[in-house]
Amino acid sequence: MNYSAVKYCDIANGTGVRTVLFVSGCRNGCKGCFQPETWDFSYGEEFTQEVREQILDSLKPPYIQGLTLLGGDPFEPENQEGLLSFLRQVKKAYPTKDIWAYTGYLLDRDLIPGGKRHTKDTDEMLSLIDVLVDGPFIEEEYSILLKFKGSSNQRVIDCKHFLDTGEILERM
Repeated sequence: MNYSAVKYCDIANGTGVRTVLFVSGCRNGCKGCFQPETWDFSYGEEFTQEVREQILDSLKPPYIQGLTLLGGDPFEPENQEGLLSFLRQVKKAYPTKDIWAYTGYLLDRDLIPGGKRHTKDTDEMLSLIDVLVDGPFIEEEYSILLKFKGSSNQRVIDCKHFLDTGEILERM
């Protein structure tokens, strides 16, 4: 798996101060995407153990609330496989820090069993994520006033609640 960037001390992609990992690879191709270069799975650098350790170290300070996964798309099958063991490491090292993830796919359609992006890794990956922002970016529904999402169709979902109940509960 490749990644395009890591941002430290980010305050735009989830609550609190966060470390943000931008993975490479996305098949959604949303019109108006803010970083279309990340659609290419080979863009950026390899997600090595050294990079993993740097991200884990960045999560140590108590003022860091958690990790956010962006893209590209973390729920492309290739990225799920590359991210799952890393998310396990994050939760083991920092059980009180939260994990956010952004995907252009819909949780209750594409990421459930039988969905077009459901893999052997999806269910466990979702169990490690606290907040999932789902849905494609739709340029015509863009607003700078939206909190933690780019277009009004996107949902900021309490992932744990969905896994427990099957209901979509939006957080913001």
